[in-house]
Amino acid sequence: QVRLVESGGGLVQAGGSLRLSCAVSGGTFSSYAMGWFRQGPGKQRELVAGINTGGRTNYADSVKGRFTISRDSARNTVTLQMDSLKPEDTAVYYCAARRLREVSIYVYEYNYWGQGTQVTVSS
Repeated sequence: QVRLVESGGGLVQAGGSLRLSCAVSGGTFSSYAMGWFRQGPGKQRELVAGINTGGRTNYADSVKGRFTISRDSARNTVTLQMDSLKPEDTAVYYCAARRLREVSIYVYEYNYWGQGTQVTVSS
C-alpha cells in the first residue's frame, strides 16, 4: 500500500518561508511523477509544482521564482521550498504521486494522495 505523508505546514507572515516535505512509502518512488497541489477556501485544487521521474520541474505561474520543488530518491521524499510567501498562498497543500513518468495538471490523473497540510500566510 502506497502512503504519502506531508509535513512542514504552519503559520507564517507575508514574505516569510516554509518548507514542505512529503515522505513516500510502500511503492516505487523513482517511477512516480510527483506533484504539490493546493486548495484554498472555496477554490478548486490546483497544481502548484510538479517534478517528473527525470527531475524536470514545472510550476504554476503564480509561484514561479518563489517556490522550488525537488525530489530525493535516496530518502523517497519530495520537498517544496516556499519563499516570499503571500497571503494568497494560504491553502491546504497536498502531495500527490502519479504512476507515470510525466507530471499532469489534472487531479484525477494522480493515483496517490497525502492527507494535506495547512499553510497560512498572514498579512
